Amino acid sequence: HFAPLQKTVASPGRGILAIDESSATCGKRLASIGLDNTEVNRQAYRQLLLTTAGLGEYISGAILFEETLYQSTTDGKTFVDVLKDQNIMPGIKVDKGLVPLPGSNNESWCQGLDGLASRCAEYYKQGARFAKWRTVVSIPCGPTALAVKEAAWGLARYAAIAQDNGLVPIVEPEILLDGDHGIERTLEVAEKVWSEVFFYLAENNVLFEGILLKPSMVTPGAEHKEKASPEAIAKNTLTMLRRRVPPAVPGIMFLSGGQSELEATMNLNAMNQSANPWHVSFSYARALQNSVLKTWQGQPENIEAAQKALLVRAKANSLAQLGSYTGEGESDEAKKGMFQKGYTY
Repeated sequence: HFAPLQKTVASPGRGILAIDESSATCGKRLASIGLDNTEVNRQAYRQLLLTTAGLGEYISGAILFEETLYQSTTDGKTFVDVLKDQNIMPGIKVDKGLVPLPGSNNESWCQGLDGLASRCAEYYKQGARFAKWRTVVSIPCGPTALAVKEAAWGLARYAAIAQDNGLVPIVEPEILLDGDHGIERTLEVAEKVWSEVFFYLAENNVLFEGILLKPSMVTPGAEHKEKASPEAIAKNTLTMLRRRVPPAVPGIMFLSGGQSELEATMNLNAMNQSANPWHVSFSYARALQNSVLKTWQGQPENIEAAQKALLVRAKANSLAQLGSYTGEGESDEAKKGMFQKGYTY
């Protein structure tokens, strides 16, 4: 009963705006511009993002944190309606975060299966139409077979439960950028992780036409001695996807994972230089929000300029989805890396 996603969230020239940071993580974003972590400030920031005029031209879906799904603008219009009016599909983060995985090599697993069905039903009623569950895999810690299996099984159970409640699941096993390994090692681990994920998705009878993937790009570790070019990243990433992802899957929405705004856009553009069997696009948080925050600074008089900054990034990534981004006129701010060791969402 899923409408073809190629017509909605995986439509040409559009991608996903991820603003589903937990309240603690959103607090870190606000603190970076000197604002207190209050519900009023979180609401103000998300209102700035979601009420940006023309956003729907480049953005097809927005992933929200639970608090945001139930909030409204200061004029009393629900954020869900704000999104629907822009033809943007509302989505919801449904996992309960990462906790240590006993028996592993200091790795983590993602909790949130308990009560997930009833939460999904409530979120659907509130207007959400897709869901997100983020688990992580660490290359410096192994990854151990146990951690990979737990990540894959958890994602598959979540996906089956989400679909059962009418939500399109975004399947996200993030392979963290942490480490000094080369790109070949990332490719090897990514292939292992995705083969297990698809094995368990199939075992759980998940409908492939009704899911979206949110993979990490295949890059060298953040502490590796050499950076890879967008062309090398595209080649390795597409090699991995072609080997592992059936063409029945409608959309691949990459995470930015601490790349600079510019890197995230250039790498996506490199992947769209020839036709792919799936819609290859973006689901960015930091790589769409960084210059917006810096421009806003919590000042009402900066809202318009901050919304313009959001449109600049959204349009750049829209062009990258179409393979026609040139990188002209990009600011120095967009070139700043945002990698944080051991980043939590």
